[in-house]
Amino acid sequence: MADERQYCTFFLDGYYFGIDVLKVQEIIRYQEMTRVPLAPPVVHGLINLRGQIVTALDLRRRLEMPDRAATELPVNVVVHTDDGAVSLLVDEIGDVLSVPEKAFERTPETLQGIAQELIRGAYKLENRLLLLLDIGKTLATSAED
Repeated sequence: MADERQYCTFFLDGYYFGIDVLKVQEIIRYQEMTRVPLAPPVVHGLINLRGQIVTALDLRRRLEMPDRAATELPVNVVVHTDDGAVSLLVDEIGDVLSVPEKAFERTPETLQGIAQELIRGAYKLENRLLLLLDIGKTLATSAED
């Protein structure tokens, strides 16, 4: 339907997020990472994805959330950008979700901090809110941290 959008959903610190499904290249289990000396804290490391070196960004750090427990391994959501693939580390993957465009609401002006910049808005679902993450801003500003 023309009035519906599809999002790849995932969880971070109990919050339910979505990104445009067309931006997602693939979802893979946790991969061993090579740390990058002097990299910003949001850069968790580099992974080897079938011969391609991909930067892995920790979305918890990007959104200024507490770090996950050392025993909890994140999931890689690999997104494609104009500069190549980037992995976003999330707590748990959800489903691909189709939502009606009329359920979308812009981020309130009262929202403070980094969330104001990186969350485009929310979809009101039956049991929860789906927070729409702006991938362009998330990746663009992560290099500046």
